[in-house]
Amino acid sequence: MPAITVENPLTLPRVAAPADAAARPVPAVTTAPSGFEGEGFPVRRAFAGINHRHLDPFIMMDQMGEVEYQPGEPKGTPWHPHRGFETVTYIIDGIFDHQDSNGGGGTITNGDTQWMTAGAGLLHIEAPPEQLVLSGGLFHGLQLWVNLPAKDKMMAPRYQDIRGGSVQLLTSPDGGALLRVIAGELDGHRGPGITHTPITMVHATLAPGAEITLPWREDFNGLAYVLAGRGSAGAERRPVRLGQTAVFGAGSSLTVRADEKQDSRTPDLEVVLLGGRPIREPMAHYGPFVMNTREELQQAFEDFQKGRLGTVPAVHGMSEGGL
Repeated sequence: MPAITVENPLTLPRVAAPADAAARPVPAVTTAPSGFEGEGFPVRRAFAGINHRHLDPFIMMDQMGEVEYQPGEPKGTPWHPHRGFETVTYIIDGIFDHQDSNGGGGTITNGDTQWMTAGAGLLHIEAPPEQLVLSGGLFHGLQLWVNLPAKDKMMAPRYQDIRGGSVQLLTSPDGGALLRVIAGELDGHRGPGITHTPITMVHATLAPGAEITLPWREDFNGLAYVLAGRGSAGAERRPVRLGQTAVFGAGSSLTVRADEKQDSRTPDLEVVLLGGRPIREPMAHYGPFVMNTREELQQAFEDFQKGRLGTVPAVHGMSEGGL
């Protein structure tokens, strides 16, 4: 799990919550069911079974892989539409291509993030490049959906290409954890992702036995999803493992700890920490559209069917009718 790393975390700025910070409890731990997405790549539905009031402003998150593809096996998604939210694709291992009908796109690999604001709507495609299809190889990543408030749902689409080398790297006081701030702010340190809805997104790697207690905005919710390894969450040390999400309650700090013993294939605890300021607006979600009302959903489908969300670039030899 390379993502972005450093040889000596003690060279990085150190982050810790104040001693008097109110510790957030962990009232719930959920286990992600497994399924398939797009043309058949395996995913874990990280937020399945969690009430939306604990997720807002997040909508869903899929852990893609970790999977070792044989030659000819790598799969992606066909062209499809989106409206009303943002997709965040974070690649930990492997390589992925993105293209959209608004002119955005590119190739991301270890530690890179593509941040696509669908806004009023567009079409896009995500797929492994031809060389990966031919060779096979390791693939592992995340896709997170972040809601937009009603005032921004019909904004012009936007695309951000966030290279792994631009993320803000931090560590814990003892150097036992590497913190990658992808978006938002952690203790005054900002990540490169520009968000319409205030959020924080951090990928943390904790060595066996390491613990982090981080300051966390009281007006944000708090979630910790385990990408690999075993550990615990909250001051009460609720056990968590690969494919589980810890839902934090109210407070001004959150704690995650790695078990002393990890398995040989996963030497560290890998966890994604998410927080955001709830939008607290009605949400109407169906398929690739996230709006505020059923009528807006119906309009999104009509606009898509009439070609108003864009057309597939001709370079791919596809027509809109092929969707």
